[in-house]
Amino acid sequence: MYSCIIIGISDRRKQWFPPEIMEIISEGTVFSGGKRHYEIMKSYLPAQAKWIEITAPLSEVFTQYKDFDNIVIFASGDPLFYGFAATVQREIPNIRMKVYPSFNSLQMLAHRMNLPYQDMRMVSLTGRPWDKFDEALIKGEPLIGCLTDKNKTPQVIWQHMVEYGYDNYEMTVGENLGNEETEQVGVFDPEKKYANPNCLILKQKESRRHPLGIPESEFHLLNGRAKMITKMPIRLLSLSMLDLQEKTSFWDIGFCTGSVSIEAKLQFPHLHITSFEIREEGKDLMEKNCHKFGAPGITPVIGNFLEADLTGYPAPDAVFIGGHGGRLKEIIAKVKEVMLPGACIVFNSVSAESRQLFEESVASAGMRIIHSTRIAIDEFNPISILKAE
Repeated sequence: MYSCIIIGISDRRKQWFPPEIMEIISEGTVFSGGKRHYEIMKSYLPAQAKWIEITAPLSEVFTQYKDFDNIVIFASGDPLFYGFAATVQREIPNIRMKVYPSFNSLQMLAHRMNLPYQDMRMVSLTGRPWDKFDEALIKGEPLIGCLTDKNKTPQVIWQHMVEYGYDNYEMTVGENLGNEETEQVGVFDPEKKYANPNCLILKQKESRRHPLGIPESEFHLLNGRAKMITKMPIRLLSLSMLDLQEKTSFWDIGFCTGSVSIEAKLQFPHLHITSFEIREEGKDLMEKNCHKFGAPGITPVIGNFLEADLTGYPAPDAVFIGGHGGRLKEIIAKVKEVMLPGACIVFNSVSAESRQLFEESVASAGMRIIHSTRIAIDEFNPISILKAE
């Protein structure tokens, strides 16, 4: 396939097209789209038209496309908004492509609500993880538009929000938007079974405050032991030295209560955070504290870090080591093997011996200490915060 034309359509059973698009359709020979698109468009196609259905696996669809010089493709709404046009560009990078968009479903839902949407944060959960949706919640976006799928339904999305305390939004759901026979729009009803396709808009009723620095007394603690948590000023200074605004993947090794991970997620919600802890109790603590403070999206890994298979986790460009069990040198060596170029490690040293161990460990790994700060909090012993690259 050397070129294609992608035409966005709505769910209306009677479509209206300008003359330019009607001419494209009448002169076309090979067409493509999903099953639903064919049901809508079949009466508009020329008599001898060939139809290639877009279905999984997509690799077979693109294999069929290669037999033709030009194809007219129908897609829902705006093909460049989480749509099929991006898939075509990815699979055939040099293709000549022209797009004729229609309104996407979130635009249509905003229209039905008479809602100005220029400031709406739009995210997709259609076959995608929670990351961008969680980021929007933590940031407290006042207006969030969300595309759903058959797994992440309005009920599942609402339950996810409530678990982390984000019930400060009103949800409006639009079903079969554009279909003059079955379209419905209404405020979310947890008892209703929603038809597909659907999408939703969240409108914030009141803001949820995330303070800069959570007092350690507010966390669920390991056996109630306050000394087992990184103190708030130390925590904030450590995060500052990690320079997380410019990072993408953060590892917290020895997370205990999860305080460093949670503080990082709330202040830098774009981060992908993977947190390691050897104690089984850590999983329950992390879950309770994440729910309490509204920090979804942290991946806890329980077990001995030195025995863990790290291949399934995003490689880190920032690492905090909060616990090492006397195996600091081995931990740093293992981290060094998977760290991204330019990544850093921050470590809190509570004694001259642990500082010396960190210095020797990073030197052995071919790294260097670029910053060191010493701080004392209340009656606690002074702590050295060390950063290595």
